[in-house]
Amino acid sequence: MRIATWNVNSVKARLPRLLGWLADTTPDVVCLQEIKCAAAAFPSAEVGELGYAVAAHGDGRWNGVAVLSRVGLDDVRAGFDDEPGFPLPETRAISATCAGVRIWSVYVPNGRSLDSTHYPYKLAWLARLRDALAAESAPELLVCGDFNVAPTDADVWDPAVFAGSTHVTLDERAALAELLALGLVDVVPKPMKGPHPYTYWDYRAGMFPKNMGMRIDLVYASAAVDRRVRAAYVDRDARKGPGPSDHAPVVVDLD
Repeated sequence: MRIATWNVNSVKARLPRLLGWLADTTPDVVCLQEIKCAAAAFPSAEVGELGYAVAAHGDGRWNGVAVLSRVGLDDVRAGFDDEPGFPLPETRAISATCAGVRIWSVYVPNGRSLDSTHYPYKLAWLARLRDALAAESAPELLVCGDFNVAPTDADVWDPAVFAGSTHVTLDERAALAELLALGLVDVVPKPMKGPHPYTYWDYRAGMFPKNMGMRIDLVYASAAVDRRVRAAYVDRDARKGPGPSDHAPVVVDLD
């Protein structure tokens, strides 16, 4: 079973690339983030031609998440209980059961800056996500997506550059640790090329070819799923070429 997660940064803008990548990589389940379209406007027919059923949660603005599956799509749920909003709940989480695995696609708030009201919103959202995951009863659980947090200093190209910024603070990393304390395991992918499994590179000139990136797209697995992990990698090639997302997919193969 092949599972992938990818912040596509607008599914409509990236649709030709997404369809080509699906055809070439043949994942069984794909978690998408930042789809930037309403659920009803998701290109379900196009991905359906490749054999994927779609569960999407989007309002047409800047957020939005989806799960694509060709191995079943059951018990779909958009959002979670007591989900914080800004000020209203946003379209940042969707979960479904695919071939017996409970799979979440999450797009964690960015936080913006340490003095922004978006930062405490981010921490509150992560805290409520932890509570929602603690309530999951499925032994096989995967939480995939753009967490907008680099777990350690090794997950950013230069820790000094990020000092005083979001994505690397003690509070954000503590929130990730609370998720792992539920018994989840950080499935760290291997980079396709280069020494670091970064998943995001800013669009600014030179950031990607110089590998000045961050690992913020994560896959957290329950112990039962982690035991099944055979391989995991960052598909850096999907970040290349014209009109890419600023994120690369993470692909995990399970026995």
